[in-house]
Amino acid sequence: MKNININICVRVYSYEELTDEDRALVDEAKQATYRSYAPYSQFNVGAALRLNDETVVTGSNQENAAYPAALCAERTAIFYANSRYPDHPVKALAIAARNKSGVFTDKPVAPCGVCRQVINETENRYKQPIRILLYGRQGVYAVNSIQDLLPLQFNESDME
Repeated sequence: MKNININICVRVYSYEELTDEDRALVDEAKQATYRSYAPYSQFNVGAALRLNDETVVTGSNQENAAYPAALCAERTAIFYANSRYPDHPVKALAIAARNKSGVFTDKPVAPCGVCRQVINETENRYKQPIRILLYGRQGVYAVNSIQDLLPLQFNESDME
């Protein structure tokens, strides 16, 4: 038997400690929660991503009575960016969420497994890491790459 130890670094910032650029991206993600369509879960998620050319694209979760037809905020933003700006890599991604009371969550909300895989594919597509900021009222988690949130990832080399 062999053990594999995986260490990741998650930096925790207060909102005020963020750089102006990161704070602006988090603000865009927070605003995107108000464009969410979440009549079933009443859990409004917003995502904002910054492309290498500094263009900011946002997305929000879009629910459907047929739950599998719903789409997360992260994928909404990434798919739009990939279709509208296919030659511009994603530099950073911020995510924020509001609960049923309409209040931003105390703790940061991380992307679901499907979104992590899509972020992974986007990093691989453009061959550069994506800085990820997860907003919560009690702190903002920051990681330098999806590899920190998805250390054992599935990618094209696994299909060879």
